[in-house]
Amino acid sequence: MASVWGHFKTITKHRHKVIRNCYHSGIFWQGLFHDLSKYSPTEFLPGAKFYVGTRSPNELERENYGYSRAWMHHKGRNRHHYEYWTDINIKTKTVEPVKMPAKYLAEMFCDRIAASKTYNGENYTNRHPLDYFNRGRAKFYMHKDTAKELEKMLTILAEQGEKEAFKYVKKVVKKGDY
Repeated sequence: MASVWGHFKTITKHRHKVIRNCYHSGIFWQGLFHDLSKYSPTEFLPGAKFYVGTRSPNELERENYGYSRAWMHHKGRNRHHYEYWTDINIKTKTVEPVKMPAKYLAEMFCDRIAASKTYNGENYTNRHPLDYFNRGRAKFYMHKDTAKELEKMLTILAEQGEKEAFKYVKKVVKKGDY
């Protein structure tokens, strides 16, 4: 039962941080709907089962089964994940990343800050989201323009702080493109 309550508290805390970040980025209404699928049985039950509090339960589910049903469900319903933005290239007939719309890129940025704060706690610094991005392989699976712009946003966060980063993100969202 402790893992159920722990998981609920963690995803709710994370969601509230994303809502706050979305507010500062000019996409408040979008933030209100962020990650609601995490409360669905398909995502919540495995999340509670594999909850440890220091890392994503999807990672543990993946280690146990070779894949995460919760993650497969989540990424297919939440447009702020770059994994959502793939399609078959009509020329090459292969699945390739496509450029994310600016408002979902902004939400992904807000999500990454919130996740870093949630999992790093009081050890969080504004460099954590950029370091995580640079350590990971995500930039190799994102559309090149999306990866470049996300890295720019994360660099502004790391070097100039949240206020400047959110101001920049708001400009990108208002333009509707990057």
